[in-house]
Amino acid sequence: MWRTLSIWILFIVPDIETKIKIGEPASKEEITAKIEPLTEGFGNPKEAVLQDSEGRKFCEFGDKLNKKDETLFNRRQYNCEECGQSFAWNIDLIQHQRTHWEKPYECDKCGKAFQMSSALVMHQRIHTGEKPYPCNWCVKSFSRSSDFIKHQRVHTGEKPYKCDKCGKAFSQSSDLIIHQRIHTGEKPYQCNHCNKSFSQRSDLVKHQRIHTGEKPYTCNQCNKQFSQSSDVIKHQRIHTGEKPYKCDVCGKAFSQSSDLILHQRIHTGEKPYPCNQCSKSFSQNSDLIKHRRIHTGEKPYKCNECGKAFNQSSVLILHQRIHTGEKPYPCNQCSKTFSRLSDLINHQRIHTGEKPYPCNQCNKMFSRRSDLVKHHRTHTGEKPYECDECGKTFSQSSNLILHQRIHTGEKPYPCSDCTKSFSRRSDLVKHQRIHTGEKPYACILCNKSFSQSSDLTKHQRVHSGEKPYHCGSCEKAFSQSSDLILHQRIHTGEKPYPCTQCSRSFCQNSDLIKHQRIHTGERPYKCNECGKTFSQCSAVILHQRIHTGEKPYPCDQCRRNFSRSSDLINHQRIHTGGKPYKCDACGKTFSMCTHLMDHQRIHTKEKLYQCVQCSISFSQFSDLIHHDKLHSGEDNLNMMNVGKSLYANFI
Repeated sequence: MWRTLSIWILFIVPDIETKIKIGEPASKEEITAKIEPLTEGFGNPKEAVLQDSEGRKFCEFGDKLNKKDETLFNRRQYNCEECGQSFAWNIDLIQHQRTHWEKPYECDKCGKAFQMSSALVMHQRIHTGEKPYPCNWCVKSFSRSSDFIKHQRVHTGEKPYKCDKCGKAFSQSSDLIIHQRIHTGEKPYQCNHCNKSFSQRSDLVKHQRIHTGEKPYTCNQCNKQFSQSSDVIKHQRIHTGEKPYKCDVCGKAFSQSSDLILHQRIHTGEKPYPCNQCSKSFSQNSDLIKHRRIHTGEKPYKCNECGKAFNQSSVLILHQRIHTGEKPYPCNQCSKTFSRLSDLINHQRIHTGEKPYPCNQCNKMFSRRSDLVKHHRTHTGEKPYECDECGKTFSQSSNLILHQRIHTGEKPYPCSDCTKSFSRRSDLVKHQRIHTGEKPYACILCNKSFSQSSDLTKHQRVHSGEKPYHCGSCEKAFSQSSDLILHQRIHTGEKPYPCTQCSRSFCQNSDLIKHQRIHTGERPYKCNECGKTFSQCSAVILHQRIHTGEKPYPCDQCRRNFSRSSDLINHQRIHTGGKPYKCDACGKTFSMCTHLMDHQRIHTKEKLYQCVQCSISFSQFSDLIHHDKLHSGEDNLNMMNVGKSLYANFI
């Protein structure tokens, strides 16, 4: 288009002709500004009819010249010997020839030379700071008219340059040219170090700094250096806290426009990067590149310490912190530090209570997105992870990895304070709190602290009264899932923990451990007051109340207090008349479990209590005591002690 227009420019725009005569050629932008209004409304400039300020029309582009136009065309009598281009005026040819060799216009400030005086004038404004083109919309000024014209399109919204491939419009012709390279695939700027090519010269310049190591942009706050000006601008927002990019859906603000664009895809669901190997799509191109390595098996990032390879550079950086012990992310609420920023963000939500990820099925909130994804599978029932040893499936990959350690026996997490090892890192962290005494989870209602977050969650239900776990057989509800599982074994009769010493089985592992102490005689719990030892922790707690006189369980019907909750429950049945324990053989009901057990021996003929004096056995402990009265003296007391011991061991 420009070669064609060069014939007519001098006739269309008289002030440009004047510039040429005085040795100051018009810029391309100035010509554009004059011509564009004349061609407005035409999709293709070649179809435009040009006219001067008095309305004189010139021929249409591509049409045959008329007599008057042909005379003007024939005036092109000055030819360039270098490239063959023709000009109507000698002054135009002289200025053109300077583009081939001569740079006669030199800056007296820095010595830089230019082929045209207009270029020198514009350059000198860098030294003088002159900006003679003010915007009448805002306070900005410009040193070049072309920059001023481009800037005004920010206010007017004008986008005169349209792509004939996809219809996208641009405010600058240079942006259109760069955009069109997407369609053509043209990459005219090649790196002479690695032969990589780029569609924009600026991208080549940035790329070459990888090879040269040049970082010309310095932060004036911390002196950190960057290879790109955009990077230093983004970095400086760390110091200022500026977040100029705001989401108009949820109001969240970001320091970088690219982060806002990615965030908005959460609302729109847009995933413009599909994998050509499977059906997955991604919201970020970088995520697609990482995903493809699953198919290719590529692991280009290798650890120099141990040789382990990774498919992502970020994973290698995190891995290397295992060797260095680096934890660069400190919590400003407590003294904890973290090796990963994501871990710090998740940790800080403990302090803030923030749960930004809601479930759209049940309105439950989560502090981590990964937890929400896992939770969704409770609604869908999806279990995409299968064990190749036993076929068991899992809703989470982490659960599969932990499960596989049952088969391999792997326990990769050793405690540095004792010899114990664990199959899960979380179990090691919990265990180490035994040594450190750390209890980082505090109840906001009573300030009680816990070593595990799950214990805090369970404890908080004491205050709220929440019982979210319901039994499908009897509608009884529980505050803990583990209590529900144990309760359901009443209905199923399941006793998955057998004793290897005798034939007894138990529904809880803790009950089996307690029972095995009958066989081993182990009594690991000792009273600090009297030295008496016990096989169960709960037994020593109850025993110590003999010394302290503590009776923490009051009856709300009368004034009696009890040292054990079970005693209070049994007592309250006096008031309520409740008899929840029923004999399967005869239907008789009892208020206490021990009474039912005594009664059932009538049916089973079991005689658990034997007299040490005459070897007679009894099914009831009270019958043994009554029988003992037939004997006299000290043996009576011994017999009672033996009976009590047998009774305790049986329970």
